[in-house]
Amino acid sequence: MPLLKSHYRPSYLFRNYHISTIYTSVFRKVKDVDQHRERIELEDGDFLDIDWSYSAKKKSTKVLIILHGLEGNAQRPYVTGLAKLFNDKGWDVAAMNFRGCSGEMNRLYRSYNAGASEDLKAVITEILSKQKYTQIALNGFSLGGNVVLKYLGEGNELPKELIAAVAISTPVDLAGSCQKLAESKNSLYSKRFLKKLKEQLYLREGKFPKDLDRAKIDSCKTLVSIDDLYTSKAHGFKDAADYYSKSSALNFIENIKIPTLLINAKNDEFLSESCYPVALAKSNSNFYLELPEYGGHVGFLQKKEHTYSEERALEFIKSHS
Repeated sequence: MPLLKSHYRPSYLFRNYHISTIYTSVFRKVKDVDQHRERIELEDGDFLDIDWSYSAKKKSTKVLIILHGLEGNAQRPYVTGLAKLFNDKGWDVAAMNFRGCSGEMNRLYRSYNAGASEDLKAVITEILSKQKYTQIALNGFSLGGNVVLKYLGEGNELPKELIAAVAISTPVDLAGSCQKLAESKNSLYSKRFLKKLKEQLYLREGKFPKDLDRAKIDSCKTLVSIDDLYTSKAHGFKDAADYYSKSSALNFIENIKIPTLLINAKNDEFLSESCYPVALAKSNSNFYLELPEYGGHVGFLQKKEHTYSEERALEFIKSHS
């Protein structure tokens, strides 16, 4: 029954959901992470860019793979902050950029989505081919967390080197999370996501004018409408509802067979009630669930260089290494 007690006790200011969420995303600065880019060619003719940073101590045989969130990239502070902590503790870090998120549009009409576990699988395969690492761990944030959990529970033959995984602020029920983001109190975030997604679709329309219509992009007013127009169709789903149903990690957690920790703050307004899977934690001894009272969405700030979730990720993964 791996329901874990949380010891996160933020200052009064960072108990506020909005302050915690916005400060971490906009104002946090992470220094001294030296990243080196590697491009992976995929079997379908597309590519992924990985930003590597390396152990500060010695040549490492351990690697952490980090997956960012919606419209993020490997340079976001929540990625580089975690990378710095693991580098300082003797781990190499491979920070994935999802297709189209590394500053260069990917080649194909498709890009990335919350269920695109095949791209994570390709990265793991590429890293194992280096014959350098004896231990691999995963850490996904938000949308990237859903990809991690889905990959672990969908029946893939997991490599023996894969020891543990962590998912942070993860919308394991995609439809429920979209409904929460559509609420008026989240209009600041939903409008920002919508603006960035539409900007990407305009660029994609220029490259694939037969597949996308500018007027239809203009008409999108919600994240669900974006997923109806593009995300679902580009990735082989009937519509947004079909995409959410088949890609939500909630449907795969019961099959996870390696130690896996999900940290979702109770005051994360991006998450619906269904994104707190207590019953699954009670029934799967490999699935650990921690529900701090505070933390916002990918927040968890404290009076230290590193966030609480970064320290917990390191602690959890080390305990299973």
